Amino acid sequence: MRISVIQHTPSEGPGAIALWSHAGGHALTCYHPYQFGRLPTAENTDLLVLLGGPMSPNDDTAWIKQERALIQAMLTADKPMFGACFGAQQITKTLGYPVTAAEAKEVGWAKIYRQTTIIPGLPATLTALHWHQEKFALPQSAHWLFSSDLVSNQGFVLDHKIVGLQCHLEPLADDVRTMVANDGSYIKGSALHQSPAEILAQLVPAENQAAIFAILDYITA
Repeated sequence: MRISVIQHTPSEGPGAIALWSHAGGHALTCYHPYQFGRLPTAENTDLLVLLGGPMSPNDDTAWIKQERALIQAMLTADKPMFGACFGAQQITKTLGYPVTAAEAKEVGWAKIYRQTTIIPGLPATLTALHWHQEKFALPQSAHWLFSSDLVSNQGFVLDHKIVGLQCHLEPLADDVRTMVANDGSYIKGSALHQSPAEILAQLVPAENQAAIFAILDYITA
């Protein structure tokens, strides 16, 4: 399988998604449109992964709009996609739904609660990393996947091929350290009231990697 990963900032990499790719013997290519201005095509992509980033889908930036054209091409081709944070917002924006300010700025570790059992193997509760202050609207035909105490729209499943998460289940320990080291100033003002040291002190739950594996297995089955 050819996996195209769109990385939107140096500090937010594929993490456990790369482990899943390696375990399955897939070919993973990371694209950095914010730096190089290049994106894959739907024709050379079997699975599209859209990661998080500090930008907004509402920004008037050429590559952000070009990325949504790629998402539309993937939708037309009926190919699987996974989006995290900004990536999930890009998917819903492409589908015609708004991206707006979230109920609260949510940065740090917090529980998310499963809202559907459509994906086998997901636990009822997970402790996810949150790094956002915007949210997506749930597509009308999607299954609501996760909620949190502060932001209700934490995940959706669409057409058995697309999953979008507002939170992050993909980071490994090194990824969390990288996010805090490079983007730690963003933590200020979070309604979770966690310091950088407190975020780093939280061990990445093993269940998060298992959940990412279950989600990717589901959308590529």
